[in-house]
Amino acid sequence: MDSLHPFMKFFRALHRVAPFALPLLAVASAAALSAQAAWSPIGPDGGDARVVTAVPGDPRHLYLGTTNSLIYESTDEGASWRRMVKLDASDDLVVDHILVEESNPSLIFAAAWKFDHPEGGLWVSRDAGKTWSEVKGLKGQSIRAFTQAPSNHRILFAGTLQGVFRSQDAGETWSQITPAGSTELHEIESLAIDPRDPNIIYAGTWHLPWKTTDGGAHWNNVKEGLIDDSDVFSIIIDPQQPNVIYLSACSGIYKSESGGAQFKKIQGIPATARRTRVLRQDPVHRDTVYAGTTEGLYKTTNAGKTFQRMTGPEVIVNDVHINPTNPDRVILSTDRGGVLTSDNSAVSFTQTNRGFSARKVQALTIDPKDPSRVYAGVVNDKTYGGVFFSSDGGERWKQVADGLEGRDVFALSESPDGVVLAGTSSGIFLLEKEEWQPRNTIANTIAKPTPTVVKGKRVIVEKSVKEPTRQFDGRVYGLDASGDVWAAATSGGLYTSKDKGVTWQGGPGQGADFTSIAVHGETMAAAKPAGIVLSNDSGKTWWPMGIPTAVTHIHRIIFAADGTLWLGSREGVYFTRDKGKAWMWVHRLPMKDVTDLYYDAQTNKLLVSSHGSDFIYAIDTQSLDWKWYQTGYHLYMVRTAGDRMLAASLDDGVLAEPKPSQAQAGQR
Repeated sequence: MDSLHPFMKFFRALHRVAPFALPLLAVASAAALSAQAAWSPIGPDGGDARVVTAVPGDPRHLYLGTTNSLIYESTDEGASWRRMVKLDASDDLVVDHILVEESNPSLIFAAAWKFDHPEGGLWVSRDAGKTWSEVKGLKGQSIRAFTQAPSNHRILFAGTLQGVFRSQDAGETWSQITPAGSTELHEIESLAIDPRDPNIIYAGTWHLPWKTTDGGAHWNNVKEGLIDDSDVFSIIIDPQQPNVIYLSACSGIYKSESGGAQFKKIQGIPATARRTRVLRQDPVHRDTVYAGTTEGLYKTTNAGKTFQRMTGPEVIVNDVHINPTNPDRVILSTDRGGVLTSDNSAVSFTQTNRGFSARKVQALTIDPKDPSRVYAGVVNDKTYGGVFFSSDGGERWKQVADGLEGRDVFALSESPDGVVLAGTSSGIFLLEKEEWQPRNTIANTIAKPTPTVVKGKRVIVEKSVKEPTRQFDGRVYGLDASGDVWAAATSGGLYTSKDKGVTWQGGPGQGADFTSIAVHGETMAAAKPAGIVLSNDSGKTWWPMGIPTAVTHIHRIIFAADGTLWLGSREGVYFTRDKGKAWMWVHRLPMKDVTDLYYDAQTNKLLVSSHGSDFIYAIDTQSLDWKWYQTGYHLYMVRTAGDRMLAASLDDGVLAEPKPSQAQAGQR
């Protein structure tokens, strides 16, 4: 039953739908199911990278772990990447550890955990990544640390929220070696195994480090010299001098020369960057240690006496990989910036993210005159984000973020004469010569009662008075620059501009937190989750519009060429041809919680999508026939670019429709 297409499931549930008070329009559809070619991510490159691991003996062959359940592969030492596998149907697995067996490179382990959930697991491939299976012995475990005994590669260790687990048969079976239910030995964040004796184990927890010398039969808290209650993020052991240990914690970096009996805090890294997620020792020059922090990469070349920052403070380092045969080659896995690579021992870095796209794109616009010109707006990427531009349909991208100062971009719109606007987390910006200029001046004119004398009588008349200008700095959810008057839906209300954004008029007169706006000539409509307002005079005056009684949450509104207003809501798709007097419900469309609509004037089609679905539905606005497309990715919105569709995704950047089109028809 679970294999049914969504619309078939919907048909079987129709009898449970409450009656709808307004007129209904049934669009009966029966789609023939068939295989579809997969859509493909085309960029912008970059995003959150968690770990880079090389195949032993083959430093050009790398694996990359991400925050969205994916593993990528590179065979050119990170110059380019390809998607290898998605470990889980969910999109929130954080793949923090990838281990390739030295004696059998076809054996690969990937350990993961989930944000905000005490879940995760261990996956294994025995054919170099072609197929994967979840390891039953650690199923559901939130694995925060994973390593191998250097002296016996059949012995593996996993650190989870429950404790330390060990396998002595190359991952076939697992047993817990910390006391079950311990109030101290849990929430294991880091592990290190003595290079000569696999029974000597160091475990870093969210509250100080521990050590066992007898394979876990007894554990001792090794905290002398550490500040109490320090989260231990990383532990490394010098392979030639096992008594030399480096440890990173939320309180700083520590070093022990006594096998953990006593630690001494290392100076040189500022307190603001003390969350050192990873320590990595140069395999050739052992006095060189890299510290990946939340404010850049630090490096010591004198065994910790002094540290120097090697990157800017905006770089959040998750992992450091050093080529064992060429230690000048240093690769960083970072938040937002993806993979950064250095060929000069971390003196300088370049982004090497070709083929790796993990961007959260929430705004997408295509030049109506040249569909190869695409703008994509991203969120959560700060200095690595903003807006990306492609002049060749997504083959290559260029970051265009100067002036945005790390703001998230929630809306993009292009005027008929080529002016590009961005709605951000703090204001509206206009693109001029590859630099964004703020356009946030609010200049309202109000009617002010003014005493005056008319024919000898003292009367009160209303005169237009300009209010003092102010600057808008709220969140912008929607922009429409398609008409002579531009319109914006914001957290502070509705605004319009008659002078190409030099000034804006409006405010919270109709309320706040409008999330969608649409323009059709002098007619404008704006929506918030619980209602719609309409203007017939380009935004000078607004009045409430009736909405379908069954609708509980409105996500998006859009006009078609004939002035029909379409509405995407939690309950599906509706439209009105008479400004809200009567609404029609496309009630057999097999998609609910419709979060985005887009009208394609070239084909007279309405494109329908939902955040919780990988389907797109294209409705003919006249015949109401529809076709469906399955993308394989969770979408944010979809747009047309000439003869193909592009989609913005929640975790995978911009997606491109395969060619030829693989739409499935809905029959009336």
